[in-house]
Amino acid sequence: MPLPTWPDKDLPDAVRNRRGLSRRGVLRGAGGVGAGFAAGAVTAPAPAAAGGDDCPDLIYLTGDHHVHSQYSHDAKYRPSDLARRGAQFGLDWMVFTEHSNIGHADADGAGREREQILLARRENPRLLIFQGLEWYIPGAEHATVFTAPGADEAAVLREFEKAYDGKLLNRTDSTSANEAHAVAAIRWLAEQRRTGRVPDVLVLANHPSRLGIDSPHELRAWRDADPAIMIGMEGAPGAQGAAIPGLRGPASVRGEYENRPGPQSWPGYPPEAYVTYGGFDWMTATVGGLWDALLSEGRLFTITSNSDNHRTIRDTTRNGDFPPGHTFDTDGHLPDPVETGTPQPGSDFWPGQFSRTHVGVTRYGYREVMAGLRAGRVWVDHGHLVDAVEVRLDGGHARATLGGRVRVRRGRRLTLTVTITSAGRPNMHGDLPRLAHLDVIRGRTGPAADDRDRFVAPHTRVEHTVDTRRRSGTYTVRIDLGPARDSGYVRLRGSDGRRNGPGLRGRSVDPHGPLAHPPGQGDPWEDTWLYTNPIFIDVH
Repeated sequence: MPLPTWPDKDLPDAVRNRRGLSRRGVLRGAGGVGAGFAAGAVTAPAPAAAGGDDCPDLIYLTGDHHVHSQYSHDAKYRPSDLARRGAQFGLDWMVFTEHSNIGHADADGAGREREQILLARRENPRLLIFQGLEWYIPGAEHATVFTAPGADEAAVLREFEKAYDGKLLNRTDSTSANEAHAVAAIRWLAEQRRTGRVPDVLVLANHPSRLGIDSPHELRAWRDADPAIMIGMEGAPGAQGAAIPGLRGPASVRGEYENRPGPQSWPGYPPEAYVTYGGFDWMTATVGGLWDALLSEGRLFTITSNSDNHRTIRDTTRNGDFPPGHTFDTDGHLPDPVETGTPQPGSDFWPGQFSRTHVGVTRYGYREVMAGLRAGRVWVDHGHLVDAVEVRLDGGHARATLGGRVRVRRGRRLTLTVTITSAGRPNMHGDLPRLAHLDVIRGRTGPAADDRDRFVAPHTRVEHTVDTRRRSGTYTVRIDLGPARDSGYVRLRGSDGRRNGPGLRGRSVDPHGPLAHPPGQGDPWEDTWLYTNPIFIDVH
């Protein structure tokens, strides 16, 4: 499969992605996977100032935690193909997340795939390639599970799927026993980390609203089982090309969110929960919705974005034929793709082509990426909307960046500083993206509600909007948040400004939020957004 090039491949470096070039220069100086950054490129966190400093100097590494290869029964490509694509589109890290099923488990798909991942790591020494699993959560949807590299990475994943996968164990119904088994699974993973069998392990809920079967109380139970392991959810699903006009049909929706409530769906979810908004899941896209309800308890819950790549839009390859007597269940993987010369069905973009998760790290490496995800130093974007986002919240002697918290006295003035580096080159659609507005979303925090199924944060709203349409290059926006009155959090959201309107909880809460598109009319390149994780404010 030949690799397409960027539309602007002949442009001089001066007009290319400035942030991307500088980051890649640092990584080239690091001397290869697992090495530290070049001397002086990134410093360790500064000593804590009086009042607290949760704002280390960071480099943001771009990645995708949800990618399927031919070791999933419904995907297509070789791990080496996907790694090359990820590197082509600017990724620094990626995770292979194969589906659990009989073939993958019984034919040792995890063990066989590990050999291919080791090969891909050798072929792409600057790309951090994790091995993972897409877990069928007992009684619920799917989740990414992945470990840091180690001798037992594939063995642990295989043991996990055999002992805890809802599909393999026929534990898909929404029962209390199955929900308890999911909690036990997260605790088992935590034990593998505690004993050092794997250097690290993380879990993220995938496409949480797609079927309506991830109830609010389940999300809270998974988080509470071990918040260092179960760290968050996809803020936006993959399959972002699903509703490109004329591609899949008139009923298609971005993310393949094309479902209605079913027998296992949690009955409290409204009908609007089953579609995406600006390509983002209802839980994330609703200001004052379920994500904010979780954050309003004063605890971090990270969001991500990814490709969920199975079959890329307009790709002209298909899987070859199995030899006689062979199937996925016997081999644990599909045959290599072969060229057909004709576009084949698909909903996905290549890893890094459209959806990106940016993770702030202080050193380059596998465990450093996982530590950045765990700390919540994360922002996400679609369509390469901007090249970089740097956020700092100052409260006198206390300051913090994404995922952190500032502790301030009541009445202390708070200042939010946001530095944006606008897109320096066209994206893969041929557009030079421009950020049109930046929204500051603010909520209060307090004790967790007694109602474990609460999915509304009534005090969260868009508090400030900054018009950025005439800004380009690298620029800084400073927003006076006023004196600290209540403990809470702030998070950011922005878009290209081409498609927005009153949010799901009304204009007074969100005057220009993302919208659901008409079925079959969801061109993702015409409606791109970015979101950041929160910064918490503890007032005393």
